[in-house]
Amino acid sequence: MENDNRERLVKILSAAGIASRRGAGDLIKAGRVTVNGETVFEPGFRVAPGDRVEYDGVPVLAEERKVYIMLNKPRGYVCTNADPHADLKAVDLIRLTPPLRLFSAGRLDKDSEGLILFSNDGDYVARLTHPRHEILKVYQVRVRREFKPAELEQMRRGVLERGELLKVHAVSRCGDCTYLITLNEGKNREIRRLTAALGSPTRRLKRLQIGALRLGGLPVGNWRELTPAEIALTLRSGEQP
Repeated sequence: MENDNRERLVKILSAAGIASRRGAGDLIKAGRVTVNGETVFEPGFRVAPGDRVEYDGVPVLAEERKVYIMLNKPRGYVCTNADPHADLKAVDLIRLTPPLRLFSAGRLDKDSEGLILFSNDGDYVARLTHPRHEILKVYQVRVRREFKPAELEQMRRGVLERGELLKVHAVSRCGDCTYLITLNEGKNREIRRLTAALGSPTRRLKRLQIGALRLGGLPVGNWRELTPAEIALTLRSGEQP
């Protein structure tokens, strides 16, 4: 059917956050909306792809698609978008068509690797990163030497470092000089600072899990969009792998 991909003007205005559909109809009737430079007075007017819609002379942009992405970050990449001196940014590994401005939900430092989430949904990013939500994150950490049982207990109770209390939610040995460490908040370089304070600096750090979402077999440097079920997993606490 010809032009069956056109959308009603009121729907476009509503999706862009200008007004409700009923309110958008009133704006159109008042002559405040143009399509391709021509004033439209009919709320049922249908707009074709590529048509230029303006409200009070300002272009109306379609509602941006919300995306939720998991990336297996390689070492050597930074998670911030704002560092002008960074040669390798994790966000640049993600190629979307059309491009969208993405923000990382938390960070992994340059020398760390593993699961990192990106989205253009500000509410989602805020919920994942705000300490009050206590979203658990699980890391595989290789250190210089084995920790003594008393040191593991000290990790759980907390270690004062530069006036800041650092502690883990859980810690367990999973290999030679290798531990699974769970955090419920992400202070700056917390694990590296904590292990160094106990005399066994971190040699390798990989994030395996956020909430109940696990990295799984996603290859290093690769990314994919999350399913709705996986988005829900990131927002609830999970068990250690």
